[in-house]
Order: sequence, then C-alpha cells, then structure tokens
Amino acid sequence: MDLQQAIRSRRAVRAFTPEPVDRAVLLRLIDAAIQAPSAVNEQPWSFTVIQDPAVLTRISAESKAHLLSTPPRAVSAHGVSLERYAQLLRDPQFNIFYHAPALIVISSVTADQWAVENCTLAAENLMLAACAEGLGSCWIGFAQSWLGTAAGKAVLGVPPAYLPVAPIIVGHPQAVPPAVPRKPPEIRWIGG
Repeated sequence: MDLQQAIRSRRAVRAFTPEPVDRAVLLRLIDAAIQAPSAVNEQPWSFTVIQDPAVLTRISAESKAHLLSTPPRAVSAHGVSLERYAQLLRDPQFNIFYHAPALIVISSVTADQWAVENCTLAAENLMLAACAEGLGSCWIGFAQSWLGTAAGKAVLGVPPAYLPVAPIIVGHPQAVPPAVPRKPPEIRWIGG
C-alpha cells in the first residue's frame, strides 16, 4: 500500500477480531513511529505495549472511574463536555479499548513544551503503518487522563517524569469503517 492510499484508507477502528497481533508486526509499527520528526530531533518518546487482557480491562475500568470523578464542567481536549459520555462510561460492560488485542501507549520522556506534538507525530506514523499492515487502530482519548496519574504511570512501568500522550489500540478489524466525508479545507494564500 502506498502512502496516499494509507492516508485515505486509515480509519478509527472500534471492532476487532480476537486474533493477537504478532510481536514482529508491533515492532514494525513502533519502527514507523520513531521515523517521525521531533522538535530539535530529540526523539523523546517511549513505548509501552500491553497485550495482557487483564491489564487492558483494569486500565479501562480505572480510566472510566477517573473520568466519571472529573467535575461535570470539565471538557475534553476538543471542547466537548464529558457529560454526554457519562452513561456509556458507567456501563460495566463497556471496554474503552473495544477488546482490541494490543494497546501501544506513546509517552514523552520529558514534559517539555513539545511533548504532545512529538508523540502525536509518532502516533500518526504508527496508525498509518497499522493501516498499511491491514490492521485497525484508534487513539483512545478516554485513557489519557488516568494514564497520566501516578497509578497509571505505575501500570505502564514508566518513570513519574514521563508524560503518557497517545494510547493507541491496534488489532485485526472485524470490518473497515466507511470513509467519513471531509470538509473542504480553509486555505489562505499569501504571496505566490
């Protein structure tokens, strides 16, 4: 699959087969991630791969509880009130990882001003590489807040100074979601 095809084919996948993802494939995804640019070429990322279903279930439960304990006025990074997800988060059957066989958490080894941008660039490379491998992926924002706590960092096995940024689930999709229509870009041309 060429780059343009991967860019246009990548989807947020939330339904997976139980088939595990081979370790060699996961390593290829991480290798693609580390090819991303980073501020002053620091390459400040760390990767935690979780394939243990019990650990994934624990993180899901802890993340849901943490989000539900957040004051109602809190909003997501996109300005969306978490209130609209409260019923889903209270459902004990809802697993925020959609029973994906693998979670790759990209953390920054520093909490500097470019930590989020650096890890986000690596995450996009990882998700495009997953698509090229025939896998599905999805960034699970519901996990971010709890993973940034001392308890979350302990589960990830990362030092307290690290900043977990991008929890990406990976697996074999049950089906590929259809394309979502894209809005035309707002473009301003200056010169040229």
